[in-house]
Amino acid sequence: MFFDEYYLILVVPTLILSLWAQFMVKSTFAKYSKILCSRNVTGMDAASLLLKSNSINNVRIEPVQGSLTDHYDPSAKIVRLSQPVYGNNSIAAVGVAAHETGHAIQHAIKWGPLALRSTLVPVANIGSSLGPWIAIAGIGLGYPLLLNIGIFLFSGAVLFYVITLPVEFNASNRAIAILRQNNVLSEQELKGVKKVLTAAALTYVASALTAIASLLRLILLSRRRR
Repeated sequence: MFFDEYYLILVVPTLILSLWAQFMVKSTFAKYSKILCSRNVTGMDAASLLLKSNSINNVRIEPVQGSLTDHYDPSAKIVRLSQPVYGNNSIAAVGVAAHETGHAIQHAIKWGPLALRSTLVPVANIGSSLGPWIAIAGIGLGYPLLLNIGIFLFSGAVLFYVITLPVEFNASNRAIAILRQNNVLSEQELKGVKKVLTAAALTYVASALTAIASLLRLILLSRRRR
């Protein structure tokens, strides 16, 4: 990807924001990993409680290697929790586990935005990996059709990043609401959970902004070439 004024003005600031977001999520998680829950609830306990409270009996909870590798696998119906989360009773562990279980709840109730995001996965994979390069090739070779195809493909990836935002925010909101309703954490502890999940959400916001800025850059470059 070559450099130009649009890249420097639009994309570079969002890349810096992404680096800052990554730092924030790691530092915030590390901070609240050292603060234990007063009720001695582990990440696995929290995930089990959320599933049970929503009458979900066909989703498993399994440990997974690594740190911050937590995720929900809708195809296998498994909530996978990383080593610092699965068996730990910190505020950070409970928050992350509850968030990932929030995605399992979304899947169980067939929540619209999650279903839409799932259908966009192959489009996003193709669009993000090939779209920008096809567009740049179109600009370099002077082929407007190739340029438009690249922009169209990348637009699908951008849509995926945008749809991801409400999906992630909703999973966090569900998690916090259920933790509060079941008195799993105190209000002070829930404030810590919110900080952990807000820091994590920043990474998705940064990714969406980077994608939007990159798409806008391609559009501006295409107009300049015409």
